[in-house]
This record gives sequence, C-alpha cells and structure tokens, in this order.
Amino acid sequence: MISALICDGDPGIRASIRNELKELGFDSISEAVDGKSAVSMAFEGLPDIAIIDAACGLNSAREIIQKLRIPVILLMSHYDSDMLNQVKKIGITTTLSKPFRGQDLLPAIEMAVAHAKEVELLKTDVEKLNETIENQAVIYKAKKVLLRSGGLSESDAYRKIQKLAMDTKMSMRQIAETILINDRCGKREIHP
Repeated sequence: MISALICDGDPGIRASIRNELKELGFDSISEAVDGKSAVSMAFEGLPDIAIIDAACGLNSAREIIQKLRIPVILLMSHYDSDMLNQVKKIGITTTLSKPFRGQDLLPAIEMAVAHAKEVELLKTDVEKLNETIENQAVIYKAKKVLLRSGGLSESDAYRKIQKLAMDTKMSMRQIAETILINDRCGKREIHP
C-alpha cells in the first residue's frame, strides 16, 4: 500500500493531485488544508510521501521531515532566493511550481524518494563511522594504559587487546573498556 499526504488550501489543486496520485497507484491519500492539520495527519497516517504547499508553512514541512523522515515535495507559487535557501536548509530537495502539469508529479516523486533514501543511507554510514571513531578512541586509551603499566610497545598492546577479544569472544572495545575500568580501580590485571 502506497500512501501520500496532500496539503494545500485550494480544493481544486488537492483534487488534481489526488487524481494524479491515484493514477500512479497510490492507495491511501490524506488531505489537509493547513500546515497544522498536515502535521497531525502525517503522524496519524504515516504516509510514504507528503506534498505540501509552501503557503501552508515551511515549519510543517520541517516537522514532518525531521520526525517522520519521509520525502516532502514542496508546491510553490513563486520562487525567490530566500525561500529556496530556507527550503534547502529544511531538507526539501524537490519542488514543483504551481500550477504544474500532471506529468511532472511522477518524476518529482521519484526524485524525492531517491534523495530521501540516499540521505538515510548517508546518516547510517555517518553513525557507523562515528561508532568506529569512538571505538578507536577507547582502544587508544587502553593501549596507553598497557604502554604505561605493562611495558608493551604500541603494536604489542594492540595485539594484546585483539587477542583478548578473540579469546573471550568480546569486542575490542569491550576489552579496552575493561582495561580502563581496571586501571581506574587500581587493578593491575587486564583480563575481563
């Protein structure tokens, strides 16, 4: 089931978009006349995509994007550089000029969905990279403890952490955290 939310104050535009979406195979289409009701309907219905008139408020679009992480297409009657800068900051990448041709809706939907998927993949990659950086920072601190207390070289300290992780079936970070906790408690042993 493919669902959409349309937010526009003009019933004629909502009907036009609704008809186009039905032709494209959308099963569930919610309609709102203002930004506040659009946000409420979005949280209730969890649509796959939202098509929102800029006149209904950019804050509504921002809230939907940030909290639901769905693609949003912004309908605009006029373009100016300030408005486009605001739109970019919110994270909207797809706009349609009003009035628009029905044939323009499918490419706009495809672009918005593709971009939303790319952004989610990038966010996942960034989270993984941040975790790797955090892990390496903890391991580095544990190596320093082993250098200081065990008289090991840096490579030997790393190998020791690595071997303990393999022997105990724990992650290197878990071993490193154990080393750091033991060091804080004044324990000389490094085994988990």
